[in-house]
Amino acid sequence: MDKNFVISGVKMFKPDGTVEVANIHVSGDRIVKGNGKWETGKVIDGRNKFATPGLVNAHTHASMTLLRSYSDDKALMDWLQKDIWPIEDKMTRKDIYWGAALAAVEMIRGGTTAFADMYGPDMSEVAKVVDESGLRGSLSQGLISFANGDKKLASNVELYKNFHGAADGRITVMFGPHAIYTCPPDYLKKVVNEASKLGAEIHMHMNETQTEINDCLKNYGKRPFEVVNETGLFDLGTLAAHCVHLSDNEIEIIKQKKIRVAHNPGSNMKLASGICPATKLLAQGVTVAIGTDGASSNNNLDMVEEIRLAALLAKVDTLDPKVIPAAQAIQMATEFGAKALGLQKVGRLEEGCKADIVLWDMGGVEWQPNYNPASLLVYSANSAAADTVIVDGKILMENRELKTLDEEKIFAEFTACANRLTKN
Repeated sequence: MDKNFVISGVKMFKPDGTVEVANIHVSGDRIVKGNGKWETGKVIDGRNKFATPGLVNAHTHASMTLLRSYSDDKALMDWLQKDIWPIEDKMTRKDIYWGAALAAVEMIRGGTTAFADMYGPDMSEVAKVVDESGLRGSLSQGLISFANGDKKLASNVELYKNFHGAADGRITVMFGPHAIYTCPPDYLKKVVNEASKLGAEIHMHMNETQTEINDCLKNYGKRPFEVVNETGLFDLGTLAAHCVHLSDNEIEIIKQKKIRVAHNPGSNMKLASGICPATKLLAQGVTVAIGTDGASSNNNLDMVEEIRLAALLAKVDTLDPKVIPAAQAIQMATEFGAKALGLQKVGRLEEGCKADIVLWDMGGVEWQPNYNPASLLVYSANSAAADTVIVDGKILMENRELKTLDEEKIFAEFTACANRLTKN
């Protein structure tokens, strides 16, 4: 496929949050400076399109598409322990693969170009999907100490050795200790030991519910961030998912250790977990990205919806309509998302950056009148407006046609897996 092309006459979201009409030149996997010769190569007509960096889903569990709508309207621990963990124990490598494949279809169709995934076992199957789909994936084995913890830790080591930097660098690997209530300090120290040998970073659930914090205080006399900090885990570089209930001291730890936060407004609202203090964190200079969480607790992988929720929820939480304006919400889902995943030269539409680009079709009624495309994307549009999706200079979807995945086959195989798993 030709990876040298130009997107002509497109309204482009700039790194400073403004929008301008521009030509975006792509050569190989990069955005390059135009040389005036683009007319002789492939041209993508950008008229009536809005170009943004690809959206980054900073926290999800891709193969949980298999459990979408399987169990809803329950408290987190009841949902996990009674419904989700038992059926996850039945999942095979085939299930993990096809669940992730359907997630890839959903993400590409919604303008997502990169995602941070924590699941397991068999994360190598998710790596295959990332390779085949053309997406970027930051993958980690979900680690739980009391469920074959040492075996899973060894599996995360192998995942790193086999796939970190694979797929032309589109796959990166982190270590995925699930949470403080499933990974006590002694086990976290084992994770630190193995991850530090490889130079790997960490992806972990933190402070998702008040119950988690209360139990931590009861068991250790300290709050989760304080306990985990003492293990040395945060010295490795950490993506912390949720961060709903935070003390001032925990926010200080987040700042000092440069912890990146994955804000999951939809999932946290649905599970009644609470509201991440995203506005307060952003004001402290913390990198706050946006994630969907899994499709069993959200229940979709729609980052446009999540961007809107992040912006609106912050306004309700602070009673201030000016916080997290539209441009900043997009930045959280693009540039900050890339930073959260530890990706270099990703998340900005400027010369030298990776060509991870989404073109949004502004022909729908929800885009009219078109005073401010950034505002329209956040407050009016939906993910179905994603028209063309490009990662590393490769077109994954053009004019809503998928180029790298067989959607019909994936749907059939996925359905068979889901029916087998949930059959009584």
